[in-house]
Amino acid sequence: MPSILFRWLLNGIALVVVAYVFPGWVRFADLGTAVAAAVLLGIVNAVIRPLVLALTLPLNVATLGLFTFVVNALMLVLVAWLLPGMTVSGFLAAVFASIAVSLVSGVVSWLVGR
Repeated sequence: MPSILFRWLLNGIALVVVAYVFPGWVRFADLGTAVAAAVLLGIVNAVIRPLVLALTLPLNVATLGLFTFVVNALMLVLVAWLLPGMTVSGFLAAVFASIAVSLVSGVVSWLVGR
């Protein structure tokens, strides 16, 4: 399986796990929406996130990298805004959900040995 498809699969698993464990943070209308969110999040993280990180580099350096959490939350909110059927209950929920998605995705990546 190509690496990008594998990453999208991991993001999808992570999103579904976060939505299941913390139902108040992120909600999906159905499983198809979760799959679409994973694909869209992968595209957003590949295209828009590097641009936003480059534009906010001085702020990111000043906060010792903590502003990356805000950028990740913004990417999750952007996906929810673009995708009907996905809701994020607020910006603070998006911050915590993006941290949880990163952690779950990292753990799943580690478990499968990639």
